[in-house]
Amino acid sequence: MSTDTEIQSEIDALKARFTETKALYREVCALLFFRYGITPTGSKLYQYVRKGSMNAPADALALFWKELRSKARVQIDHPDLPEALKIATAEAVQVLWGQATELARADLAALRIESQSAIQQAATEMANSEARCAALEVQSQTRASQLVERADQLRQVAAELEAERRTHVGTAARVQELQTQVSSLQQQLVQARTDFSEELAKGRAAIDATTERATAAERKALLEIDQVRTSKSVMEKQLDSARKRLIEVENKHRAQDLEVTASAARTGAELDAAKIELHRLNTAASQRDQDLVRSQQEVTQYMTQAKMLRELVDQFKVTSSKSSCVKQSKSAR
Repeated sequence: MSTDTEIQSEIDALKARFTETKALYREVCALLFFRYGITPTGSKLYQYVRKGSMNAPADALALFWKELRSKARVQIDHPDLPEALKIATAEAVQVLWGQATELARADLAALRIESQSAIQQAATEMANSEARCAALEVQSQTRASQLVERADQLRQVAAELEAERRTHVGTAARVQELQTQVSSLQQQLVQARTDFSEELAKGRAAIDATTERATAAERKALLEIDQVRTSKSVMEKQLDSARKRLIEVENKHRAQDLEVTASAARTGAELDAAKIELHRLNTAASQRDQDLVRSQQEVTQYMTQAKMLRELVDQFKVTSSKSSCVKQSKSAR
């Protein structure tokens, strides 16, 4: 612990014991002079105590020196001392007092210079502190304005986020609606496939039935040819006429066979084309999520082709009916 810290600690203890300002300064003077050998001055007293006005330490210091001189004079005026010793002692004390006074004055002057330097330094530091305070105040104002700007930016960002959230909600609703539409279109596509498969099955069944009828007609025609060939030996007299009729019948049957064969070939080609189209429809259906509009157009196209196929089947039925009528007419002959 330094001397100044120790002195200040003891002075703080004296402040707690002496509440009166004059008594406190008097005790501080005695503490500095007798305990620490420091000549008390007004500035030093005020520096340690910092209580009362500036006149209080000066008054306390004058009272201290007065009491000190009074006590020294009492000791010098002791009745047991000789007069000459009293005079010599008084002169010695006076010389010491003068020297002490001069030293105190020199110390006081030095302390004044030191105090003035300290005051100037404190003033400089105060000015620097005020400048720093002003700069800090400017910085504080700048920071406050920046904070206001940041708050405005945050409010703007919050508004933008709210707008984005609303847009996202709308987009999500639109996506949900589109998903619903896609599901509906997928169901329609499945239904269209089912209908097309049913129509295709019906067309295949009609083709099979037509093929069976054609086979039956061919068998019947062969049977009739055999019957004609068998009756040819019996009907020698009518050989020429029968031969002519047979040639006519054979020509008709050949024409019918050619027509049936051509119709069957056309139907097989159309069936192969329908199979190809069905394979392409399955391939396009696997990509329905990428191009639903194209799938719908293809389904429409396939429905049109199925309709054409039904029309061809109906035409084939009409042709078969005509063939049956011709055979019936031949049987009647």
